[in-house]
Amino acid sequence: MNANIFFLLNLLSTWYLVGLIWMVQVVHYKMFDRVGTAEFVQYEADHNRLITPIVAPPMLIELVTACVLLASAPPGFPRWAAWIGLIMCAIVWLTIFFVSVPCHNMLLGGFDPDAYRRLVNTNWIRTVFWTVRGVLMAYFALRLTG
Repeated sequence: MNANIFFLLNLLSTWYLVGLIWMVQVVHYKMFDRVGTAEFVQYEADHNRLITPIVAPPMLIELVTACVLLASAPPGFPRWAAWIGLIMCAIVWLTIFFVSVPCHNMLLGGFDPDAYRRLVNTNWIRTVFWTVRGVLMAYFALRLTG
């Protein structure tokens, strides 16, 4: 398959995730503390169930194409940029599994202000890394097409 296709899939999945993470950070997570105590456990369970099919496929596409770009990048996309992009993906994934998921698991037992604050505050890690990754990919997209 053409390296440009992998680059394009990576760019598109990354920017989809940039938009999604900003919406989650600025809108969705900010409303968690407004759900009533009696309804919160179901709300959190619904969040976990409903967000997965929205976020998992583009995350997998982003990760797979980031790996492919290490071996088969289009001309003009340097290997160091592919490595930086993959490292940023890894930081996002590690943050999800070692920070976000444990916070969500705690919240499945009921609203916990400390777990909620930790979730919102540490979600900035994902927000920043996905945004920087998106800018990096957009920069090289402009270079490759210009």
